[in-house]
Amino acid sequence: MILPVGTKIVSKTAIAGRDHAYPEGTLAVIVATPVDASHSYRVRLADGFETNLTREQFVLLSTVQRGATADRAALEDHELHDAVIYKCVVGSRAYGLATESSDIDTRGIYLAPADREWSLFGVPEQLENREADEVYWELRKFLVLALKANPNILEVLYSPEVVHATELARELLAMRSAFLSKLLFQTYNGYVMSQFRRLTRRREQGKEPKWKHAMHLIRLLLSGTTALRDGHIPVRVEAEHRDRLMRIRRGELSLEEVDAWRVALHREFEDEYRRTTLPDRPDYEAANAFLIRARRAAAEEAK
Repeated sequence: MILPVGTKIVSKTAIAGRDHAYPEGTLAVIVATPVDASHSYRVRLADGFETNLTREQFVLLSTVQRGATADRAALEDHELHDAVIYKCVVGSRAYGLATESSDIDTRGIYLAPADREWSLFGVPEQLENREADEVYWELRKFLVLALKANPNILEVLYSPEVVHATELARELLAMRSAFLSKLLFQTYNGYVMSQFRRLTRRREQGKEPKWKHAMHLIRLLLSGTTALRDGHIPVRVEAEHRDRLMRIRRGELSLEEVDAWRVALHREFEDEYRRTTLPDRPDYEAANAFLIRARRAAAEEAK
C-alpha cells in the first residue's frame, strides 16, 4: 500500500539535517510518493526541511495516536493485524530455558488480503518490531523459508506455546512434517559451525563469549539430532540437558568444555544423518498446494 501525499508520519530513526540531527519521533508529512514500495518517500519536517525515508523508517501518526501497544504496532501500521492466521511464543520461554529477565519472543504468519497481494504495491514479506521481539512473515515467505529448513521457521511450526491459530493455520500445523528433510542437516550444521567460529574469534580478541548464544547453538544441535532421528522438531529442551545448558548460559563452563560437547554432538548429528529416514527433499508440492488454497480463501473473503 503506497501512502498518499499529505499523510502525517513519525520517524522511527534519527534524521540527519543540514546542521543538526532530528531525534527519533520527529513529526513529518509525506510530500512525494515512490513509484513502488521498495523506494523512499519524500517527507517534510515542521521547519520545512525535506528528506527521504523508507517505509521501515517511519510509523503513521494515526497508529501512534491510537496508542497501539508494541506487539500490535507493526501490524496495525500496515493495516494487517486482522490478517494474522498464526501466532506463537518461541525463544527461551518456549525452550524451557528462560530466566526472570527473559523476553517473550513472538512469531507469527499473516495471509495477505487478496486486494493487497494483487496490487502493484504488494505487501511486506516480513514485519518486525524489535522493541516487542515480534516478527510476522507473509505466508508465502514463511513457506519458502520452511522448505529451506530454516531453524527459526521450523521451530515456529513446532512451538508448544500457540497463542492464536485459525483453521487455515491448524491445517498448516497438521502438515508440518512435510517441511522436514535431509536439508535440515546442512542448515543446522552450517549455522552452528559458522557461529562457533565467531565465538572463538571473539575470545581470541579478548572479548567475553556470548554465553547465551553458545547455549542456543548447543541446543540447536540437540534439536537437529532429534529431528533426524524422530522426525519432529523438539522445541522444549529435555530435562536431562536443561541444567547443563543453563550452566553454559551462566558462563559456568569454559569455552573449551562447551566446544568439546559441540564436537561430540556433531558426531552424533552426523550418525543420525546417515541413518535418518527423512526424505532427501521437503514436499514442495504439498506446500505449493496449501499456498494456493490459502490464496483462494483470501480471494473468497474479499468478495
